[in-house]
Amino acid sequence: MHITVIGSGYVGTTIAACFAEFGHEVTAIDIDEDIVATLNNGQAPITEPGLDDLLETHAGDRLTATTSYDAIPESDVTFLAIGTPSNDDGSIDLGALEAAAEATGEALATKSERHLVVIKSTVTPPSIPEQLEPAIRNGADDNDAVEVGMNPEFLREGSAVADFQNPDKLVFGTNSEWASNRLHEVFEPVLDAETPVVETDPQTAAMIKYANNAFLASKISLINDLGNICKEFGLDAYEVMEAIGLDDRISEQFLRSGVGWGGSCFPKDVNAIIAAAREENYDPALLEAAVEINDRQPRRMLELLAQHVSLEGTRIAVLGLSFKPQTDDIRNSRAIPIIERLQEHGAEIVAYDPVAADEMADRFPEINYASTAAAALRDAEGALVVTDWDEFRNLDTEFDEMATPVVIDGRQCIERRDGIVYEGLTW
Repeated sequence: MHITVIGSGYVGTTIAACFAEFGHEVTAIDIDEDIVATLNNGQAPITEPGLDDLLETHAGDRLTATTSYDAIPESDVTFLAIGTPSNDDGSIDLGALEAAAEATGEALATKSERHLVVIKSTVTPPSIPEQLEPAIRNGADDNDAVEVGMNPEFLREGSAVADFQNPDKLVFGTNSEWASNRLHEVFEPVLDAETPVVETDPQTAAMIKYANNAFLASKISLINDLGNICKEFGLDAYEVMEAIGLDDRISEQFLRSGVGWGGSCFPKDVNAIIAAAREENYDPALLEAAVEINDRQPRRMLELLAQHVSLEGTRIAVLGLSFKPQTDDIRNSRAIPIIERLQEHGAEIVAYDPVAADEMADRFPEINYASTAAAALRDAEGALVVTDWDEFRNLDTEFDEMATPVVIDGRQCIERRDGIVYEGLTW
């Protein structure tokens, strides 16, 4: 099939490369000329394991990038993967997505064959019928050949390629059997007896996406709350969580208590569903509590650090800047509120991350960045471990170079040993 993917961020780049790997002909469309040039050169504009290999293989062959929408009428399916940032009240800003949807419709205005436009971007449930579909149809002059569907993504940054190629589930939100069949054709390479396919309407498909992430985020916050309680009793939260994870109603996943969740999906989706609920005059108390607990965890790290060292004028190492390992994404990283609070206390900050230092330097150009974890730790009077990169698990004698070896571990990735003062966040 010929597929067009509009938007070349974390989602759009990943699905475009994976569709090409499936054997489809893919045209990636983005307004950023630098991103288009990067893709055509077979390089990824983001850090994601496996993505560079796919782009190097398929760029210039089954995958091309352009700033023009001209390829859309010649394609079979168009995926909208435009970013949907959060407004101040937690609701979703659909401005860029609506503009892309209307431009897509305009490109399809004279097409006579049926064409499926699939919304891949994360949107609030009421927005699909009220805003996006009309935007597409208005652009297409109400062309009846254009149909709109929803196919939410459940990709985890750091394993997005593997997740796309081996999905836990596929959700097809459509209004016709033809549209559903078209999505089955697109995803045929990963459809087998073990891949559940949920077929529903577009609104329900969008809600599934929100419910999925809201549940996982709430689970993490609940575990962090329980972990905080365990620490107050002097108990190892991880031993407790290992035991409750044996209950098949709970399972072991997302039971690692720590500094909290970040990234794009969880914060945006939870805040958006809270905002949507409030618009319907419903008080989502549990979800609000999940956000409050998540916001509390970085503060707890600094409270623990302050029990051992004064922060004013003190050299503090921050290890890990991306919101999770295997990505350079710093959106809603727990390192951001930690750095901000360290600055408020007048600390001298030296930060290190294997891939995300440049991204964070754009936000905090005034702090120091080290080229290695060892360099960040040297002469520091405290260390905060924020991201669980594998290389941090191998740190040992590097802590001996600290002026005061105090380690506050937000991810339980540093081995306790004599010679360092160690505090786990929830154990």
